[in-house]
Amino acid sequence: MMNAKVNDNEIFTINHTNGQLEVNNVAVSPDWIKIGENKFHGIINHKSYTVELRSKDETGKQLTILVNGVSYQVALENEFDVLLKKLGMDKLAGNKINNLKAPMPGLVLRLMVEPGATVKKGDPILVLEAMKMENIIKAAGDGVVKKINVSEKIAVEKNQVLVEFE
Repeated sequence: MMNAKVNDNEIFTINHTNGQLEVNNVAVSPDWIKIGENKFHGIINHKSYTVELRSKDETGKQLTILVNGVSYQVALENEFDVLLKKLGMDKLAGNKINNLKAPMPGLVLRLMVEPGATVKKGDPILVLEAMKMENIIKAAGDGVVKKINVSEKIAVEKNQVLVEFE
């Protein structure tokens, strides 16, 4: 079981067991083919979809996808995440972050913080250009900027540490 929250409002429940796929308890039989790096084309219920994974966080649970050219933010939760949330244990890990890594290779266009700055979860940290698109990279949690390891107009690799936090 997996829950997918789209653009912070619409929630889908996805079950995939024994080769059968259900979305919100309705059987779905998608027909998918890979058409490029992180890009797929599929037909579901006689409707055509082109889906591209644009970015994901290091946990793989926060995604940005394009569906037929429209961008969506998707937050995924598995059954263990749901259970931890019900028990109130999701808060134990806290929102403190240590490092911000590049989610994809690209070019740093703008830095939006400086050492010593206090950031909250969701605050913009920098703008990374990748595949001719500007991506605002946001803080995954709360912290204080300790060190910035990049500068503007510098190319970075995937998983390169961009910003360190105290």
